[in-house]
Amino acid sequence: MNWNNNNDGPWGSGGNNPWGGGSSNNRDLENSIKKAKEKFGRFKLGSPRNLSIFIIIALLLWLATGFYRVEPDEQGIELLFGKWNQTTTEPGLHIFFPTPIGKVMTPKVENVRKINVGYRSASDLGFGTGSNTERNVLEESLMLTGDQNIVDVHFTVLYKIKDAGKFLFKLRNPETTVKDMSESVMREVVGQRDLEFLLTGGRQEVEQVVRSDLQDILDEYESGILVQSIQLQSVNPPSLVIDAFDEVQRARQDKEKLVNEANSYLNKIVPNARGDAAKLVQEATAYKEQVIKQAEGVAQNFIDVYNSYKVNKEVTIQRIYLETLTEVMEGPNKIILDNTGGGQGVVPYLPLNELNKNKVNN
Repeated sequence: MNWNNNNDGPWGSGGNNPWGGGSSNNRDLENSIKKAKEKFGRFKLGSPRNLSIFIIIALLLWLATGFYRVEPDEQGIELLFGKWNQTTTEPGLHIFFPTPIGKVMTPKVENVRKINVGYRSASDLGFGTGSNTERNVLEESLMLTGDQNIVDVHFTVLYKIKDAGKFLFKLRNPETTVKDMSESVMREVVGQRDLEFLLTGGRQEVEQVVRSDLQDILDEYESGILVQSIQLQSVNPPSLVIDAFDEVQRARQDKEKLVNEANSYLNKIVPNARGDAAKLVQEATAYKEQVIKQAEGVAQNFIDVYNSYKVNKEVTIQRIYLETLTEVMEGPNKIILDNTGGGQGVVPYLPLNELNKNKVNN
């Protein structure tokens, strides 16, 4: 097809020119391109002045990469040619060697990290936070107690970074190290205590001892880790024997109940018995003193009579006779017989006392 003769080429004036307008439009496009070349052609990189400006700007931009900022919850770790220079920078604006000579890492040090030992929570298994899914890890949770029993222990280690440099470069895998060390320390502490202590009131003591021992080991390894707390999630017998263990626990509770009731009864009876015993002792003591006083009085009376007898025997004998006769004759009814005279030996007797009693009764 010949476009030159018919003027109906693809962009000729007689054809269907997609740019429209024909040759006038082509001239406008060429003018625009020419003006752009003139405008950008003024800056010639090859000139010494422009090259110096370009180098200075590039150098400033490169040096600016040495400035870095550490946030309040971060620590700065400076690497010189990829090697840590054993320094840790605090929050604020700092300057270091620019890239790629120097490199700065700013890990978060205030975030509390969590490791579950003996079980895996829903978040560990990749489920949402609202899920209650949990998986037991028997090789981690089953531990031997001091009284040769097996216990299933689930606990959580909460820690944060104390020294970011040591945390990143002293340990190859900090999370695995913390998990293995905490499991080892927990096994040692559990192995030194009885099962009953672990299941009743020993949880807080175990948490404190494990946290302290674990922190000592991590400090010895220069891990840069600060253990916040150890939380015992559950301490139970293994699931296969938990029913039998519950029976034993109920029997122990019944035993303790009976012992407490017996002690309560003992505490009630013993004071009463002691009170009665003290009362009897006091009464016996009083009776003893009374008898002793009476005996001493009788003895003293006998001594007085004896002394009087030695002074005047006849008078004393007569006095004793009369006193004895008075005591004998004072109580019973009496009949007086007179053996002298001409009668039959019977003296008429008028019972005045009985007559007086009858008068009073009437």
